[in-house]
Amino acid sequence: MTLPTARLARALAAPAPGWSTRVDAVVVGSGIAGLTAALELRTRVPRVLLVTKGELSSGSTVWAQGGIAAALDPQDTPEAHLQDTLAAGGGLSAHDAVKVLVTEGPERVRELVARGAVFDAGPGGDIALTREGGHRADRIAHAGGDATGAEISRALVAQIEAVRHDPGIEVVEHALVLDILTSAPAGGGVRRVAGVTLHVRGEGSRDGVGAVLAPVVILATGGIGQVFRSSTNPAGATGDGIAAALRAGAVVGDLEFVQFHPTVLWLGSGAKGQLPLISEAVRGEGAMLLDVDGHRFMPGVHEMAELAPRDVVAHAIVRQMAATSADNVLLDVRHLGRAFLSRRFPTITRRLAELGIDWSEEPVPVAPAQHYHSGGVVTDLAGSSSVPGLYAVGEVACTGVHGANRLASNSLLEGLVFAHRAAHDVAERFAAGNLSTAPEPAERPGGSALVAAVARSRVQKAMSDGSGVIRTAASLARTDERLAAVRSDAHVAAEVVAQPQAAEWETTNVHQVSRALTRAAWLRTESRGGHFRADHPRPDPDWERRVLVYLDDDGVLRVR
Repeated sequence: MTLPTARLARALAAPAPGWSTRVDAVVVGSGIAGLTAALELRTRVPRVLLVTKGELSSGSTVWAQGGIAAALDPQDTPEAHLQDTLAAGGGLSAHDAVKVLVTEGPERVRELVARGAVFDAGPGGDIALTREGGHRADRIAHAGGDATGAEISRALVAQIEAVRHDPGIEVVEHALVLDILTSAPAGGGVRRVAGVTLHVRGEGSRDGVGAVLAPVVILATGGIGQVFRSSTNPAGATGDGIAAALRAGAVVGDLEFVQFHPTVLWLGSGAKGQLPLISEAVRGEGAMLLDVDGHRFMPGVHEMAELAPRDVVAHAIVRQMAATSADNVLLDVRHLGRAFLSRRFPTITRRLAELGIDWSEEPVPVAPAQHYHSGGVVTDLAGSSSVPGLYAVGEVACTGVHGANRLASNSLLEGLVFAHRAAHDVAERFAAGNLSTAPEPAERPGGSALVAAVARSRVQKAMSDGSGVIRTAASLARTDERLAAVRSDAHVAAEVVAQPQAAEWETTNVHQVSRALTRAAWLRTESRGGHFRADHPRPDPDWERRVLVYLDDDGVLRVR
C-alpha cells in the first residue's frame, strides 16, 4: 500500500508587504525559549526584533504547571538525569543533545533565578525539588506549587519590559509571522534566510502585512495542539513555526511522536479546544489512577505504576477505558487531604472548584489529550536548522533530546538551554562577520495556499480520529485522504469563502502540519514512545532512526 503524492504550497496567500524594516535577528515567540533568546541576543547584536502572536505574557510557558527538571540536588547527577531521559526517549534520543541538556541545565536554571524567577523553597531555603513520572530522583523545581510556567514567564517578561525602550530591541505584539523569507538559490541550490513576513493586528504604526529583513530568524513558536480536537495547548498553538519552516525548505523530523498527556480533565465527549491539565506532579505526590469500577490498574502495567513514562500511562488508560466501555478513568487524590492539595496545587484546586469538583472528596475524571510534540524543525546542538540562518528552539525544534517521548519537565529546560546556545551561536557568527547583512529575498516556486477557517474542525476531527492516540495504516490512510480533500489552493477555490487573515493563515498551518505528521506516522510501522500503531504494537529495532520530512522545489512532500 502506498499513499498518493502530496503537494503543499511554499507560501501563504497574503497581500504584498506594505512596509519593511531591517534588523540583525528576528525572534518569533514569547515563551521561555523566545524570551531567553531575545534577552541573550540583546547585548550581543545591534538590533533584535521580538515578535509574538499575542501579548508578551501569552506564550505557552505560562501554562506549564509541574516544573523544570535539573540535577540541582547534591545527591543527584547529570548522568542520572541523562539516563532517565534516554529511557523515556525510547531509543531515539540523541545522546549528545541530552548530554548538553543535563550538564548545562543546572547553570541555566540558576541564571533563571538570577533573572528573578522565584521557585518554591524547602525548609533549608534551597529550591524545593519533587519527582515526576520517569524520574528516579527528586529534580523538579516548581513555583507557586503548580504555577511554575507562570512564574518563569513573569520573570522573563519583566526583564524584557525593563529594556523595552532600549534602541537595540523592538517588541512587536499581536503579530503573526506568515512566512520565512529566503534568498535565491546559491551554490548547491541552498537558499539562505532573508527575514520574515508578518501581519500586525492593530498595534502601532506597522499595521497589516510587512516584511522584516534579517539574516537570522529564531523560531520559538511552541507546539501544534490545535491540530487535534482536544489539547492542553493554548489556542495559539497552531503549528505556525513548523509549517513556515517546511515552506522555507527546512527539514523537520519526529513529527509522529505526539505526547498525549494521560491526565487531562474529562469534560464530556463534546469538549474541544484547550482542556485543563491535571499535572504530572499530582501523581508525583501520590495520586492513584482507578478505572470506573474503582480498580487501580497501573501497578500491574509498569514497575513505576502511576509514575511510569507518559506514553505508558496514556496507553494503559486507553486500554482500561476500552475494557470498561468508559470514556474516562479516575484520578484519586482523596488520601492526600484538602490542606495539602490546596497548598501544593492551588491553581488546579481553584480550577476544579470552578467546575464544581472538590478533589479532596471525589476522584477526578481524566482521559488522555494532546499535550506536547517531540518533533519539529531538525537542528544541531546550536539550534541551527538545514536552512542557513534559520534556528529553532523550544517545542518547535527537534534537537533530538526527547526522541520518541519527552521526559516530564524536560521541555522548559530544553527551551532554556538551547535558546541560550542558539543566541550565543548567532552572536559568535555575527562577531565573525558571517551575518552582516540579510540577502535579498526571492520568490520560491510552489505556489501559495489558503484554507478556510471553517475547515479547521474538519481537519481536527480527521486527525483525532485517525492520527491520534492509537493509529493503524488504515486509519492514517483515511486521515490522509480526508486532509487531501480539504481545499487549500488559494487560486482555484473561488467558491470557498476565505480571506487572507489570521484565522485562515493559522488554519492553513494546521492543515499543512497535519498532512506532514500523518505521512510520517504512516511510514513508521512500529510502536514507540508517543507513536502507537495498533497494527504494529511493538518497537522494531530497524526503526531506531528518525523519519525526516521536507518539501522539494515543486512542493512535493518528501518523507524518508
